[in-house]
Amino acid sequence: MTDIAFPSWPDVAPHLISVAAGRAFADTVIRQGKWVNVHTREVLPDHDIAIVAGRIAYVGPDASYCTGPDTEVIEANGRFMIPGLCDAHLHIESGMLTPAEFARAVIPHGTTSMFTDPHEIANVLGLDGVKYMHDEALMQPVNIFTQMPSCAPSAPGLETTGYEISPEDVAEAMSWPGIVGLGEMMNFPGVANADPKMLAEIAATQRAGKTVGGHYASPDLGPNFAAYVAGGPADDHEGTCEADAIARVRQGMRSMMRLGSAWYDVETQITAVTEKGLDPRSFILCTDDCHSGTLVNDGHMNRVVRHAIACGCDPVVALQMATINTATHFGLERDIGSITPGRRADVILTSDLTELPIELVIARGKIVAESGSIKVDCPHLDWPDSARGTIHLGHELAGKDFELAAPAGANAVTANVIGVVENQAPTKALKADLPVRNGLVEGDGDTMQIALVERHRGTGGVTNAFVSGFGYQGKMAMASTVAHDSHHMIVVGTDRDQMALAANRLAEVGGGVTLFRDGEEMALVELPIAGLMSDQPATEVAAKAEALGEAMQACGCTLNNAYMQHSLLALVVIPELRISDLGLVDVRTFQKIPVIESVT
Repeated sequence: MTDIAFPSWPDVAPHLISVAAGRAFADTVIRQGKWVNVHTREVLPDHDIAIVAGRIAYVGPDASYCTGPDTEVIEANGRFMIPGLCDAHLHIESGMLTPAEFARAVIPHGTTSMFTDPHEIANVLGLDGVKYMHDEALMQPVNIFTQMPSCAPSAPGLETTGYEISPEDVAEAMSWPGIVGLGEMMNFPGVANADPKMLAEIAATQRAGKTVGGHYASPDLGPNFAAYVAGGPADDHEGTCEADAIARVRQGMRSMMRLGSAWYDVETQITAVTEKGLDPRSFILCTDDCHSGTLVNDGHMNRVVRHAIACGCDPVVALQMATINTATHFGLERDIGSITPGRRADVILTSDLTELPIELVIARGKIVAESGSIKVDCPHLDWPDSARGTIHLGHELAGKDFELAAPAGANAVTANVIGVVENQAPTKALKADLPVRNGLVEGDGDTMQIALVERHRGTGGVTNAFVSGFGYQGKMAMASTVAHDSHHMIVVGTDRDQMALAANRLAEVGGGVTLFRDGEEMALVELPIAGLMSDQPATEVAAKAEALGEAMQACGCTLNNAYMQHSLLALVVIPELRISDLGLVDVRTFQKIPVIESVT
């Protein structure tokens, strides 16, 4: 699979030069707009853009000399001409969509370049899954670059994945046409301790001259952080406060500040630029994880840029963080990220730099969206049967599979409990005194059961523990086969029989998310591809996701985008406490700990 839809610069250089010199006519000219130059941080009125073969040939005050009788003329009418927006770090699978449907959802919001890490599907289908995502990405009318996943499993010895990624896999992928680097290096203890496998993956990437993505999810900015930076990761998106952002850029990393569906980390970090005055060229905006409801109803990178501006960032600086800074970081500033000669003609027309209405989107020289409506096709890959039917429970589950036995003779216990934090990926390691009834530990109040059900090999394994923060009431359960990063099945509930109903339902439909209350299915989002994605239109998936959110609220949950919190409860590389198929994991020490700490 090659990017046959778009020629490289050497293929079209003679055409670009001829148009710029006035010896040939442009395919398209955008007339009389305000040129937002992200190289110089200027807004220059009354400028034209001449485009040929999908690239920019000329930007200046008058393109009439290269406008011919067959040239398409687009009147900017004084609107701002800004570069197409770039998302520096995201997981397409988190949108519950395939690359084609994800592209269809975000193009009207002005996103024309994405840097994706498909490590979700890598955990389920291995290198084959990465190749499917890579191939469908290259079929799209916008730029979807792929980073080869680095950590499947994310924490060796603490979880079991469907497949493991090896240094040999990484080296092979570096030769693929759409691979731009190594995905987020989540195994930060491995890098800090010079793990040979992690260093081999980084070395293969650097030998290919490509970028190593970072993921340092620890608040420790001492020697461990220094060791991680020395290991080669070039960026990091796990910062949550100003000190995190400053530490990263001072050490030569790019600080990627994210606004996803549930991760709100821009406001707390952008003060490094707006108040401390650090050079903004070391800062990048991204989304990381956005579900389909956010994409359809709220936006994508336009939402992030607007948010950064609302947090006090100068509009053009915010645009730099979502265009040229990203392109430069990945070594692509001669190809994307600005409205300048030679670059891909990815241009947005907007009437307001602050509110950023996306009125016209041009990608590779073609109009791809206008006034919120997409104008192009987004081709689908023919996904093989091996990518479907990936839910293997081993046997039909019953309420007894979710029982957690108390020590003999105990009337109550003190348990280690995962504490959900609203709008953040980290959790809290809590303790709770829980009652024992008929020899079983029971939830109490907001502390309820969580289970991780093995779904890759059909072992029938179920790990039971406790979680707090969702606020569910009544007899209910929610189950999801989206369970970063190993993507087994997470079930959270107040009633064990409801938990079994939810888990069995997902096995029946081939994966997804469901919520049961009092024996009735309140919501279902089917995700048949790897148990992670739907190939249905984003609007349909978003409607089902919205119904899921409403069902969660009806059961008492008031958290913002709580589904995202649910999906990360097995991510054993983000502190403080997580669940895996091997037990309860304290990510502060990377050690398994008992669910029941003591008898009270």
